[in-house]
Amino acid sequence: MNRYLDESNFMMVEEGFTTRDLLENLLVELCQESDQQAFFMADLGDIVKKHLCFLKALPRVKPYFPVKCNGSEGVIRLLAELGAGFACTNKAEIARVQSIGVPADKIFYSSPCKQVAHIKYAASHSVQLMTFDNEVELSKVARSHPRAREVMLLGVAADSSPSAHPSMMFGTTLKSCRHLLETAKEQAVEVVGISFHLGSHGLEPQTFAQSVAAAQLAFEIGKELGYRMHLLDIGGGFPGTEDTRARFEEMAAVINSALDLYFPDGCGVEIVARPGRYYVTSAFTFAASVTAMEEVPTEQPGSDGRWDSGMGLSMSLWHYCTLIPCGRSVSSPQTPCPEPPSLSTSLRGPPGHPEDHIADGLDLPQLQVGDWLIFENMGAYTIATSVPPGGGPQPHVTYAMSRLAWKTVQLFQGKPLPTEDDRESVCAPLSCGWEMAEALCVPPVFAPAGII
Repeated sequence: MNRYLDESNFMMVEEGFTTRDLLENLLVELCQESDQQAFFMADLGDIVKKHLCFLKALPRVKPYFPVKCNGSEGVIRLLAELGAGFACTNKAEIARVQSIGVPADKIFYSSPCKQVAHIKYAASHSVQLMTFDNEVELSKVARSHPRAREVMLLGVAADSSPSAHPSMMFGTTLKSCRHLLETAKEQAVEVVGISFHLGSHGLEPQTFAQSVAAAQLAFEIGKELGYRMHLLDIGGGFPGTEDTRARFEEMAAVINSALDLYFPDGCGVEIVARPGRYYVTSAFTFAASVTAMEEVPTEQPGSDGRWDSGMGLSMSLWHYCTLIPCGRSVSSPQTPCPEPPSLSTSLRGPPGHPEDHIADGLDLPQLQVGDWLIFENMGAYTIATSVPPGGGPQPHVTYAMSRLAWKTVQLFQGKPLPTEDDRESVCAPLSCGWEMAEALCVPPVFAPAGII
């Protein structure tokens, strides 16, 4: 069995410390060294907790992590160690996970729109499971990857309502399923199941149930045409934080009910999912320093200041913002922002980059060059697999995990179970910002295996 993660890949955190403690200690050092490079602090223990909760809440579903959500090495290594598969959208992501030894049968080439060169790359590296939702994609795979003929999923649109988010637009309609499945049979492509993806933009749990029902209808069409349908991909859409309209536990309950109704246990259908934000959002904290400021006269429209973090992020960072005044009193209690008295402020990233503009009109405290802004819940879609625009370096990621979380990972490595005394300590609160899930007090039911 491969060993993807060891103690050299992260900082071991002892009892009594949190990732926030580590971050603040690091900021003290950076202020003394005048190093203002932006960086991430990642709590790998938080991802361990999420994984255990996923296995407990959705025992029939095997997770495949979408690499585009967070391609950092620590995340990939940890999830590989825990037995998860990986959903990749291009050859760079396939190469990323295979570079640490992940086998091809744990990789799902999930992009709905694939370049021929990338299909051929997947073929040369034994990656077979793919999706299609139109005749063009079907023909590209049939011509460029003959071995994938035996492992194809038909992508079905999960939600075609006018309010659907653009990320939900991929996938064919149920009305078109029969035609595409007939075309696949003409090209000797074996379709083994159905795939849908909801995205994570304020979904109602019932949307999952509707999509599972639609997938069951598509399964029946496939069976009528002689396909051996045995794989259902329910995609992503699971929330990464607790402050969402629908909680993960609520979604899991609806999904389990729908699966029991339309794909009951023992029917021979394997269920997979692609949770992305769910795994990594809350595990990452981003720190960026104020490196430049410009005041604008109050009579002019716009902002009263700007900052340059060395990295642009086009998302609602300020919702989770904390100010640490470097060089003034970094060890003092942090000042949550906004806090009166405040100024209308604009945030800017690297000059000249498309991501330069971050936000306008934010009420922030008076900033000074050298201050640090800390943003929580920054693990999703903030770290690219490839080089960022402009060719600049990615912010460094410091990984941390508590000793108790590491003991849990070792259970997945097949090491002997801890003694009763150890088991009691494993079920105690962890030092890295979260408490061990109830599921930790029992051995893992399974580590998800390959689907091929």
